[in-house]
Amino acid sequence: MALVVFNQKGGVGKSTITCNLAAISASQGLRTLVIDLDSQGNSSAYLLGHAPNPEQPSVVGFFEQTLGYSFRPPAPTEFVVRTPFERLDLMASGPQLDELQGKLESRHKIYKLREALQQLAPVYDRIYIDTPPALNFYTRSALMGASGCLIPFDCDDFSRQALYTLLANVEEIRADHNPQLAIRGIVVNQFQARAKLPQQLVQELVDEGLPVLQPYLPQSVKVRESHQLALPMIHLDPRHKLTQALVQLHDRLARTDAL
Repeated sequence: MALVVFNQKGGVGKSTITCNLAAISASQGLRTLVIDLDSQGNSSAYLLGHAPNPEQPSVVGFFEQTLGYSFRPPAPTEFVVRTPFERLDLMASGPQLDELQGKLESRHKIYKLREALQQLAPVYDRIYIDTPPALNFYTRSALMGASGCLIPFDCDDFSRQALYTLLANVEEIRADHNPQLAIRGIVVNQFQARAKLPQQLVQELVDEGLPVLQPYLPQSVKVRESHQLALPMIHLDPRHKLTQALVQLHDRLARTDAL
């Protein structure tokens, strides 16, 4: 399973959700890979504890080699690094992604990531893809190659307005390029159960028949500590309410995938 975590609005928790679901997969014994396509590299820093080393293998190197003419390109696994967490690997990001984008688009390399995902599928049980907050070359590449898309929603009215456009864009890519792509659900993040507005916004999405997933991820300052220490919640505090909600969400997605 290759799952894209995507929202065109920034600050909705894409990297947090990506890394924590991946860490849970790995903790349950699954061979897991995170691909960080966001040039900001938040997922990379979260899992490594530091900014990616530009000299190490990365997704930047993967895309750079697609611009060459080698008859025997390196295997995608050669651009993967280990994280400190057992069974959890990373294809790290880098700021050079922004510079590469124009070249990749002009050379029509949009399907190269899909080819890589097909080669990585026998190696990893779960692949999670963090994307930039834009429907750019990298996001489209991920959606064209993945089997599912997960959409974070942060209980904000601006997020709600952008959600409809996002759903339409994903559906267009599914129809035109990747019939296997499924919207696996909307993840309600930073939910305040006692606040009226978040409850109202989420309930309206449910009433509209949108695929809102349970449980909702509660707002918690603990996640900031998780970022600072570079420890996903399952390793920082397995009993915390946010951790438990993430585990429930992970297991629900796993059960759906098995059907």
